[in-house]
Amino acid sequence: MIEDAPKIRVGKELRRPRPDQLAALRGVPTGFVVDALGGSGGLDYRIKPVVSEQAAFCGVALTCDAGPADNLAVFAALRLLQPGDVLAAATGGHAGCAVAGDLLLGMARNSGAVAFVTDGCVRDIPGLREVGLPCFALGVTPNSPAREGPGTVGFPVVLAGSAVATGDILAGDQDGVVVVPFERIDEVLARLEAVRAAEAALDAKVRAGLRLPPFLER
Repeated sequence: MIEDAPKIRVGKELRRPRPDQLAALRGVPTGFVVDALGGSGGLDYRIKPVVSEQAAFCGVALTCDAGPADNLAVFAALRLLQPGDVLAAATGGHAGCAVAGDLLLGMARNSGAVAFVTDGCVRDIPGLREVGLPCFALGVTPNSPAREGPGTVGFPVVLAGSAVATGDILAGDQDGVVVVPFERIDEVLARLEAVRAAEAALDAKVRAGLRLPPFLER
């Protein structure tokens, strides 16, 4: 007899960055992080904060792949959340129904999550505002998902066209969400000092009346 496939598969090795790595990226503008990555790394421009005043976050990705029109995997991921995690839910860009609402995000917050990011839709904006958890999504719809699976938790996913793995650092603000791959965290941190210095120097010149950028003169 052929056994039914499990509804949810859970990854065995859930790596995490060091606390000092995470602390060094906390509060850094997403534009600076992208520059330190070499000019890319942001999710699709359509992934934006649902509540604009609740946008800033930095945390460790815990991935789940719920697939279209289902959220069993998102609920299953709640068991693995650790303080400082970002619950990252892939739906394949499905916009026909919400993958999460205020109750699910309230449980994620209670489990230690610092943000929720999905390439699908969410619902319950008044409740989301009350929960207070930064929530980035493709859009908003009142339609409900199923809760049947299959899905995965902890495996690499494609989120809004970008590869995201558990243990990557996700940072967000009103400009969007940036993915810092686990393997590149130290590289990004090493480059950030130069990015900050260059931004500060040019900002000072602009405030002083600069009309043309130096590279244009060259």
